[in-house]
Order: sequence, then C-alpha cells, then structure tokens
Amino acid sequence: MRVSQRSSQARVTREFDDNTLVHMLFGPHNANLDRIERQLGVAMHSRGNSVTISGSSGRVEEAQTVLETLYGMLRRGQMVEAGDVDAALRMTQHGTEANEDLAIHTRKRLIGPRSPTQATYLRTMDSHELVFALGPAGTGKTYLAVAKAVSMMLKGEVDRLILSRPAVEAGERLGFLPGDLREKVDPYLRPLYDALYDMLPGDQVVKRLSSGEIEVAPLAFMRGRTLANAFVILDEAQNTSPVQMKMFLTRLGERSRMVVTGDMTQVDLPAGTRSGLRDALDTLAGVEGVGFVNFTDRDVVRHELVTRIVRAYDAREKRRPTGKGAS
Repeated sequence: MRVSQRSSQARVTREFDDNTLVHMLFGPHNANLDRIERQLGVAMHSRGNSVTISGSSGRVEEAQTVLETLYGMLRRGQMVEAGDVDAALRMTQHGTEANEDLAIHTRKRLIGPRSPTQATYLRTMDSHELVFALGPAGTGKTYLAVAKAVSMMLKGEVDRLILSRPAVEAGERLGFLPGDLREKVDPYLRPLYDALYDMLPGDQVVKRLSSGEIEVAPLAFMRGRTLANAFVILDEAQNTSPVQMKMFLTRLGERSRMVVTGDMTQVDLPAGTRSGLRDALDTLAGVEGVGFVNFTDRDVVRHELVTRIVRAYDAREKRRPTGKGAS
C-alpha cells in the first residue's frame, strides 16, 4: 500500500492479492467503487488488482475501511451486493467495526448487522429475554428477529419458533373472505413466511411447520398458552390493544425468548384506541430483563428510496398543526 499526503488531502493505493475476488469487490463495471465514491466524495481509480483513492484524509481512510470490510466478506465466501456496500459504508461512517461474532448463521445465508443500531439489536437479543424493537419499515426489526430465532432453533437452543401478528383488518370482515380460517389469516402473516423462506430451504420450512417446530399464527391463537423453550416474535405490535399485549407478554415460559416489533407511526387501530405497544413501553420502562432498541430512518436498509420516503412522511408529520382542528 502506497500513501502520499498533502495538507488534509490524501492519496492511497491498495493492492489486493486475489484477482477473482477483486473483480467481485469492485463490482460489475466498477459499480461498487462508484457507489463508495458517491457516498464518501472520494475519487477511486482501479487498475488491475489495485485501486487508488484520493480525497480528504478522513474520507480516504473510511473508503479503505469499507474496501477491507467487503474484501474480508469475500474471503469468507460471502457475496457482496449493493446492499452490502451500503451496509459497510453505514457502519464505517458511524465508527462501528464489523463484528463477525454478531453474524447469524442460517441454512441459506449468513446474516450480519447493516447498521450500528442493528448491531445493538443483535447484542440486546443475546442478553435479554424480552426485547422491544421500534422504528420505521425497512430497518430489519422483524427480519433479524426471525434470523436470530432460526439460528437458535438450528443450534438446539430453543425447541420451537413462534411467529405472530395481530390481524387488525380481520375483525368482522374476516368472515366475508372466502376460504377456511388459515386461508383468511395467511395474508396477514405472509411477511413472516417470506422471512422464513429467505433463511431455510422450502422443504425445511414446510416440514417444520407441519411438525409444529415453527408456528405462524395470528395473535388470538396465543391466548391460554404457556410458551416454554421457544423463541416467540410478535410483529406489528403497534396494532395490539393493551389487553392483547398483556396477554401475549404473559405467555413467556421457561427458557424462552420474546421479541416484540412495531412502528408507532403505523397504528391501524380505531381512532381513540390506545396501542398496546405504547402501553407496554410506558409500563415496562426500567423493568429488569427487558431491552429496548429504537431504530430511525438512518437504519433503513431497503432500497435507498425507502429512506427518502420515510423521511418525507416524517417531515410532513412534523409540519402538521397540533391541537384542535388537526386531522
């Protein structure tokens, strides 16, 4: 590696030893390098198996760290896609180093944190029996919880994986939908199925659903049960009532973990109905053994347009008048 520096500007050349990995590191037509250039405001020029980075010294150092992180992933046999580049940039800019100990192993992929808050979330799930994760769509709240649950099940640390959502829209309209009960409620649970199929081969999902090792069910199915030696996830918890939330939380049994996810800006309850998630947050603040993780729009890890959409809606909400007459 050759370094030249003048004032606060720097110019660094980094050479990589594996030509095959370098091609994947730089991306098709240097797409990954272009992505790093745009976000850090540096200039990157590749030649053979080396890349020269020019710009402010701090940004050049960050670009080096991003490349080293991505190269390390490739050396471990992982693929590097645009989302991985964004994740490495996000972690580096927040001064958070990639931690292999936080990686979650499932049958189909290796999943790691893509933002500092996601890293905190994974650590919190390791250290707390009950975790509340709050924040906007696209921050990985549910996906990482399912990944952690699948990993613990595969390692034999829990016997069962139970995923639940409140079917708010079901209500009186449920009876008018065609099909049996499962066909009626499955659309509300589809995001949970999608996460499972992203982490386990399809035949394994079907087999474990049939055996009861994995259960995907609406919240109402939790009543009267004690969920021991299980990893239990309640998704979209902002749409529970306080009574439903208390019912769910008191299902926690021996050797079990519970994760509750929600977004308080997406409440679909009837006007004037207090959210069970808000009620739980107020009630359980400071209770030993309960962890709280708050995501923001900075943690959105879906398409970059999702981040801009979330921020636009947040900005509109802040501009709205409060008090009487506000809609």
